Amino acid sequence: MSPCRVFLIQEAEEDLLQIYRYVARFDSPEKAEALLQQLEALCRSLENLPGRGNHPRELRRLGVTRFREVHHKPYRVIYEMAANQVFVHAVLDGRRDLDDLLQRRLLR
Repeated sequence: MSPCRVFLIQEAEEDLLQIYRYVARFDSPEKAEALLQQLEALCRSLENLPGRGNHPRELRRLGVTRFREVHHKPYRVIYEMAANQVFVHAVLDGRRDLDDLLQRRLLR
């Protein structure tokens, strides 16, 4: 099986930028850069074995199973698979209440 192509949609890129800015401001730019690299590597790792992620519980409760997630605690990378492509829709802090946000962003 050939690797999938991974695409970050604009909202996911904005999530990464917000996470970077927050960590840089409240911790350190060095930690923010390291975290950004780790999250980007997690997204790229979806090229191989994209089906390894579980279905987000907030969406599964609604019967929506087309999205999956992988974790870099406490962050959640929410993505969708289509043929040999993976679309990353969101990179979110899992400590937040994500019910409304996921429904607004993914189920429009």
